[in-house]
Amino acid sequence: MTAVTVVTPAALRALAEEAARAAAELVRRHAARGVEVAATKSSDIDVVTAADRASEELIRERILAARPDDAFLGEEGAATAGGTGVRWIVDPIDGTVNFLYGIPEYAVSVAAEVDGEVVAGVVLNAATGTLYAGHVGGGAWCDGRRLAVRATVPLAHRLIATGFNYTRPVRQVQAAAVARLLPEVRDIRRTGSCALDLCRVAEGSLDGYVEEGVHLWDHAAGGLIARLAGARLEVTVGAAGQEAVVCAPEDGFEAFADAVRTAGFLRE
Repeated sequence: MTAVTVVTPAALRALAEEAARAAAELVRRHAARGVEVAATKSSDIDVVTAADRASEELIRERILAARPDDAFLGEEGAATAGGTGVRWIVDPIDGTVNFLYGIPEYAVSVAAEVDGEVVAGVVLNAATGTLYAGHVGGGAWCDGRRLAVRATVPLAHRLIATGFNYTRPVRQVQAAAVARLLPEVRDIRRTGSCALDLCRVAEGSLDGYVEEGVHLWDHAAGGLIARLAGARLEVTVGAAGQEAVVCAPEDGFEAFADAVRTAGFLRE
């Protein structure tokens, strides 16, 4: 691989896409052979597979072969420091439980940050091959189609996505919040991938997304893509005290944020 010397958002996006495509192919090969749990993390239902680890290692090798002095943060491995101002933020399989069960909703997520600001991101649905990507100055795209959020509608007509934590106390808080929000919106979806949910806000197939217990690698790439498509994303504190993400089209963001706070998703 030819070394990259110029730091531009477009160049970082191209490298992210190259690495994500290679990792997605690896993940598909693992899926074809059958998936088994390799370890657990926060609880006995928060799983890691061999494919998670192999995907992250492949991405790390690809990126650092091209840019060896960059920093790297991945979900499954130790963070490494760099000296260029560029940091790569990687979720090797976002939606691992879906991957384990053969549900085609899991993605490779690769973001590039420059001096603390995410400037390029790629989210590739490894099961379907659908590619979401964007970079600062270049907009957000899905398989060659430019993305834009859905026009704002009243709260009662909004389709919302959320997710659930893998620890019982946080789940209890989330379940109660969902029960309070559901009568106020069109419906609620839980697909199992933060990165893909944010991309669906970007493309207009969701009107909003909220979840507590997410990490930077879950939302770095998808969050950028959503913002580039006209959404607003805020990282805040959830009702159970963990990091939470709220995302919706800019025009209707405040009404959505108020609704999820009132429902009990967020700390007052």
